[in-house]
Amino acid sequence: MPNAKSLVLGMIVGGVAGAAYTLLNTPSSGRDFRENAKLKSENLKTTILSLKEEGFQLKDQIAQTSKEGAELIKELSEDVKQSIESWKQTVEPHQKKIQSYLEQIEDSLKELEEKAKAEQSTDTQPSHEVVNHQ
Repeated sequence: MPNAKSLVLGMIVGGVAGAAYTLLNTPSSGRDFRENAKLKSENLKTTILSLKEEGFQLKDQIAQTSKEGAELIKELSEDVKQSIESWKQTVEPHQKKIQSYLEQIEDSLKELEEKAKAEQSTDTQPSHEVVNHQ
């Protein structure tokens, strides 16, 4: 809030300096000068009070928005956790089935490999055929 305080202080000092300059450089009678000064002073007070009130409203709005944002993030976090947990429960049974199928496929592949090796070894052994010469 130090920046807000310096901003308000700067606006007040600038307003006072501008009002003083305008009053001192405007040709008018003493009575007009006093009335003008009184009017400008009242306008300045009204402006300062209005800025102060708007500053408090802004502060309250920021606090409320922050509170609502924190609640929303908490709710969203809980929803995400529940969704992930639900997804895990849905996927787990399927994961076990897939693992079982993969193991069956591996076993089948091993059997096929063994059969292929067995067939290959019988094909490469010399055969002892009896040839009849007539």
